[in-house]
Amino acid sequence: MQAWQVHENGEPGEVMRLEDVETPTPGDGQVLLKVRAANINFPDALMCRGHYQVRPPLPFTPGVEICGETEDGRRVLANPALPYGGFAEYAVADAAAVLPAPESLDDAEAAALHIGYQTGWFGLHRRAGLEAGETLLVHAAAGGVGSAAVQLGKAAGARVIGVVGGADKVAVARELGCDVVVDRRSEDVIGAVKEATGGRGADVIYDPVGGESYDQSAKVVAFEGRIVVVGFASGRIPSPALNHALVKNYSILGLHWGLYNTKNPKLIMHCHEQLTELAARGAIKPLVSERVPLGGAAAAVQRVADGVTTGRVAVIPGLTEGGAA
Repeated sequence: MQAWQVHENGEPGEVMRLEDVETPTPGDGQVLLKVRAANINFPDALMCRGHYQVRPPLPFTPGVEICGETEDGRRVLANPALPYGGFAEYAVADAAAVLPAPESLDDAEAAALHIGYQTGWFGLHRRAGLEAGETLLVHAAAGGVGSAAVQLGKAAGARVIGVVGGADKVAVARELGCDVVVDRRSEDVIGAVKEATGGRGADVIYDPVGGESYDQSAKVVAFEGRIVVVGFASGRIPSPALNHALVKNYSILGLHWGLYNTKNPKLIMHCHEQLTELAARGAIKPLVSERVPLGGAAAAVQRVADGVTTGRVAVIPGLTEGGAA
């Protein structure tokens, strides 16, 4: 089969190589899945660089999120068991963690309903306790993780402020349903959020960016607000001033979604059932901005790493260079 392999750490576009390799053999408790669509996530780029908390042995195939097909023809969602990731024709996954693919979504959309939306659901509902009528601020609102949080926030009845970088992403955030969109490249984020909230600030802030975005969050979080720390796409891990959290009465909440797979896996299935129901009634729908053939995976992962994409980019092994499946 064909699979992208990383033999050394570095930028995805430089270290990912498309090779002919043996089809992996699943171990005990694992299943072999034909990859129908593999979603690109920022951790794929971090793993190529050797900067992620999970460091699979070299060589490995990136791709942490797929819609696959079982040997008996069922469409499922899975997080492949590395080093046999999703940017390949076949991947391996733990059988106990495989989830049914929502019938209301195509392969690329279904693949995108997993990590980003699960992270959003756990972050907004289990960690932050978002309530209808509250104001939710989402950083990188046009990206894969942010776009999921925007849709989940709207589905929960929140007023959503999206922060994005660039005019093209402003349009995407508006289409996603943001009530207010702030372009950090041309606007003062702190001033714009305070103006939009009448000086009160945001009740819940969803931050997959870190760095300057976190610094802004601390200045616009409301009394008894909650900042959900999801990741550090900016490359800078902030060092919050806890005296500031004390005097303003706000909470800083960490979220590592992957821990639920080992600490409380039943919650993963419960969340998936909630997401499937929301998708079935059209309350959420993953924004898949690009569908690329398997041969285009390395360049696409590099674009995600560079922060120039919107929504999700999906790798479709059955797609030809001309775009036909």
